Amino acid sequence: MSKKDVYRFWAALHHAEEGVSVRFPDLPGCNTCGDTAEEAFAAAREALEGFLYMMEEDNDPIPDPSSLDVILTQLEPDEAVCEVHVYMPTVREAMESKAVKKTLTVPKWLNDAAEQQNLNFSQVLQEGLKRNLGIAIPDGK
Repeated sequence: MSKKDVYRFWAALHHAEEGVSVRFPDLPGCNTCGDTAEEAFAAAREALEGFLYMMEEDNDPIPDPSSLDVILTQLEPDEAVCEVHVYMPTVREAMESKAVKKTLTVPKWLNDAAEQQNLNFSQVLQEGLKRNLGIAIPDGK
């Protein structure tokens, strides 16, 4: 599957007293909402980014977007439509550099000694992983 840099999909927005819900007719399961139209649009872009990123990671086929004419036939009577664009290189970079929480176990005596030295466990683990994986560690880090 080839990854595109830019995707655009039509979003269907439904305004209600509780806020604005958003769905992507071409991407079942990609839904979000916001208190205002502006918040819903921002949430729609974020939801689309995450949804497409996960589809890419899972090697799921990403459909071509339907034409506006087709989307208009799929709208509920009280829905409006807008186009949402995402730039995936930025999304991929952000997701790949995102911190991931890991739980680990060390002997109490080692934990006590490290805490006495005020060691940063995350930093030590990162340095050790880089060293074991043969990833260069810049001086002073």
